[in-house]
Amino acid sequence: MTSASRADLSLTSPPEISVRDSHNRAMQINTYTTADEAVKLIKSGDHVFVQGSSSIPEALIAALARRGDELRDVILYNAFALGRRVSPLCKPELKDSFLIDSFFVSNAVRGWVNQGYATTTPRFFGQVPQLFREGSIHLDVALINCSLPDENGFVSFGVSADLTPAAVECAKIIIAQINPLMPFTYGDSVIHMSRIDALVEVHDPLAETPDLEPTEKELAIGRHIAEQIPDGATLQIGIGAIPNAVLHSLGNHRHLGLHTEAMTDGMIELIESGVVDNSRKQVEPGRSVASLALGTRRLYDFIDHNRAVLFRDIAWVNDPFVIAQNHNMAAINSALEIDLSGQVCADSIGTRIYSGVGGQQDFVYGSSRSVGGQSFIAMLSTTSNGENKIKPILTPGAGVVTTRFQTNWVVTEHGAVNLRGRNMIDRARLLISIAAPEFREELDRAAFDMLGYAYRRWR
Repeated sequence: MTSASRADLSLTSPPEISVRDSHNRAMQINTYTTADEAVKLIKSGDHVFVQGSSSIPEALIAALARRGDELRDVILYNAFALGRRVSPLCKPELKDSFLIDSFFVSNAVRGWVNQGYATTTPRFFGQVPQLFREGSIHLDVALINCSLPDENGFVSFGVSADLTPAAVECAKIIIAQINPLMPFTYGDSVIHMSRIDALVEVHDPLAETPDLEPTEKELAIGRHIAEQIPDGATLQIGIGAIPNAVLHSLGNHRHLGLHTEAMTDGMIELIESGVVDNSRKQVEPGRSVASLALGTRRLYDFIDHNRAVLFRDIAWVNDPFVIAQNHNMAAINSALEIDLSGQVCADSIGTRIYSGVGGQQDFVYGSSRSVGGQSFIAMLSTTSNGENKIKPILTPGAGVVTTRFQTNWVVTEHGAVNLRGRNMIDRARLLISIAAPEFREELDRAAFDMLGYAYRRWR
């Protein structure tokens, strides 16, 4: 039986489902039903949270799409969410049934957003739970994807704590897939089954992203960054080829720690080899801290019942004042383009939304307040089409994720430059020095046009 067909079957006959009395949260439903029955708890006009990371509750979303002709104006909120396919809600015939509002646009909904059928709410990832908790965004239903229960009846959100603790705290109704392929993680990522209104058994593989071997240019970036990171530093490392290249370059370091938004495959080797031992952290010493996980089955098996890895609410993990408590905090993130003043765009290509702000700004600011802290914005100097990514000004419509007032290190395959405390003239010159050689003369002329006589005079 395929996982797709298995996802909609239960071990028992579907029971009658009753909605939990909002004044009596002790009402419990502890029997399994089908996905199609479970999503009948969702009504037109409801506001629905959908768990993300690599654990979109696919069976519930598919069942919800099948109810499209019965529903209108259901708003679905998600954040970073890697889909194994484009969401089945992203169909023209469902445009009046569902409106997707994403805090971080990823592959499952990116096309739908940029076609104008969905939208995005700009918000630092770590501040989204506040929207739920203060009632700026009310939640009627939370759709989540959980592990098998432990002996005490607790299930885990597994690879996706991030927004889920706040969502289940605030939603009136909780509908959960119970999935043996979801790892059990510790921290804020657990909930007792008695709090769940409808349980659906699935056997649904998590989305995976391969740990690709870095290219030579990406490894060059990794080496440039690794040279600036001292032993004993605490790391936040983003997702993608360049962050992986940094991890590949840290093998000779000692006593590193992890306080990061996302756990990835590349971190496993550093932990198993003892490079990451979390011994010099000030926050949760001895344990790696994350809010979500994204990688391959190897990573998901590694974090399963692993008490050395702590999954916490994104509001805490990404809090700059928590981050800053770690000494020598090193935040490493990527960008789509940067201008000669140091403004960083990481979420859009012109007016087209590509992703979101995520935790970049939180960790840039948190590391700036850390004793010995520093942040790195890393990118290849050109696009895959050979276009320059260091520009006189950002592409019109591009969003500024990290302002020029906060940018610290900028790194390409051509080198690493530190913009901290540098004036506009120095910034332009430093950034030109790490641009692709074929664009440097053009950038130099543009810098002179923008900055005037002082650009030539200043040394």
